[in-house]
Amino acid sequence: MADTDDVINTGDLFQDPDGFYEPEKEPTFAEHRMRSGDTVRGDLLWNAGRTSAHYIEERAAELIQGKDVLEIGAAAGVPSVVSAIKGARVTVMTDYPDPDLVDNMRFNAGLSAAMIPANSTLHVDGYKWGNSVEPLLAYLPPNSAGFDVLIMADVVYSHREHPNLIKTMQQTLKKTREAVALVIFTPYEPWLLPKTEKFFPLAEENGFQVTKMFEKLMDAVLFENDQGDEKLRRTVFGYEIRWAEDQLK
Repeated sequence: MADTDDVINTGDLFQDPDGFYEPEKEPTFAEHRMRSGDTVRGDLLWNAGRTSAHYIEERAAELIQGKDVLEIGAAAGVPSVVSAIKGARVTVMTDYPDPDLVDNMRFNAGLSAAMIPANSTLHVDGYKWGNSVEPLLAYLPPNSAGFDVLIMADVVYSHREHPNLIKTMQQTLKKTREAVALVIFTPYEPWLLPKTEKFFPLAEENGFQVTKMFEKLMDAVLFENDQGDEKLRRTVFGYEIRWAEDQLK
């Protein structure tokens, strides 16, 4: 595995020409209803965030309770809020360190504060992928070796950031067989799906094992006027990424 202090060398693989991407979509606003019946505010909520939150809630007993959780690229942070509600020991909700984004995350977290049990803490911070992770690890209890769960919903669409995402995974995911990164996304621009999927072999080249868990077809597309295959635009893909066995020796 590459030294985690080094930049992963991918040559020009992830360099895209100017104008290659369409402008980023405006997020939607909604409320997320948990399986328990509780409601969490879903400002900036997309399908991958909803699906991640349900996935976490359904598996909370083994996946979340008493564990330390980091969400990368959180936007609304609904999966983080659900993790805290379901008993994570520490949850850290992060997105790009833009003041408006961070304020939005703090606002959403504050709305659900009354539902979070006393033995669970939820933190909000700005974080740029690939930067030093020391500020994130500082939220963990003393002598902790990393996070048990990473939540990565709708982040792999940013192809040029794949190396930085993997670097962040390497430096934050606890080196145990149980530790897992949840990578869940929808190809809103289906013609770019092959580039998006290159994230997974790159992860395998850098010390991880990848398991595809599900494809979930949503009832409707999120953005009605988008182009490309409608079924793909309605589909949420879910992967679990863990440390490869040879990294645990």
